[in-house]
Amino acid sequence: MPQHDPIPSPDLSRRRVVGVVGGAAALGGAGMLAAGCSTVTPTTRSNSDAAAGVAGTELGAATDVPVGSAAIFDEQGVVVTQATAGEFAAFSAVCPHQGCNVASVEGGSIICPCHNSVFALDGTVTTGPAQTGLAPRAVTVEGGRITLA
Repeated sequence: MPQHDPIPSPDLSRRRVVGVVGGAAALGGAGMLAAGCSTVTPTTRSNSDAAAGVAGTELGAATDVPVGSAAIFDEQGVVVTQATAGEFAAFSAVCPHQGCNVASVEGGSIICPCHNSVFALDGTVTTGPAQTGLAPRAVTVEGGRITLA
């Protein structure tokens, strides 16, 4: 059998290997998405976006907020609660843990989908990882309409 010279290999520096492996991982992730795998992409807001709902912005009807529960007004980044009939409170929809928006209300609990922090109707944390409550927002209710104050 004839002897062949070995195929020369390129210089495989640590940086080159890391770059190739990282690129392959990124392509693999893109392939998984293309194949129909789904991931949860949380909605996040920066602190300046959290103030998207400015004073005077109408949120909706008071009847949109059930007694003993809450309603999330996504566009304005606000959660409005009504713990007892006629007593409304409002909070930023931005979870203080990592800036995701709370996304659901189950009874008297406001839930962040990113890491499952849960908040009470008074905005306080009932289950972490969030360490602080939702930031309060001022609202008024006049003529059956809720408005940011």
